[in-house]
Amino acid sequence: MAENFRRAGALRERLHCQFAAPLDDGWGNPVPGAGEFENAFPKPIAAGLKPRTGGEEVTAARLGGRQPYVVTVRNNSQTRQITTAWRLVDARNAARVFAVTSPPADPDGTNQWLEFIAVEGA
Repeated sequence: MAENFRRAGALRERLHCQFAAPLDDGWGNPVPGAGEFENAFPKPIAAGLKPRTGGEEVTAARLGGRQPYVVTVRNNSQTRQITTAWRLVDARNAARVFAVTSPPADPDGTNQWLEFIAVEGA
C-alpha cells in the first residue's frame, strides 16, 4: 500500500528551500539567479518524500543516476513561493540536494497540500 503523506505526522523530512540571489554584473545591473544559493525561509519546512522510478544518463562517457521524488508539503504562504528555479537541501544531511523540476500543484483541490517533483542528483 502506498504511503499517504496527507495526514498528520507523515511529513517527516525537513528541507531548506533555497534560491539563487541576484548578482551585480559590475555595471550596476542585477543578474537574476546568478548569485550564491541562500535560504528563503528561517526554518526548514516539513515535507514528505515519495521516490519515483529513477533513471541513469550517460554524460561525457560517465554514468550518472537521478532519483525523482514527489515532494508533499503543507500549502501556506511560504510553500506557494517555490518555483523551478529553487532547490531543496535536506536539513539533516546537507549533501542531499534536490532540484525542483515542476511547479507546486494542489493534488486534491482542497488547498491543504502542495505536491511537486524534485530530482536528487541532478
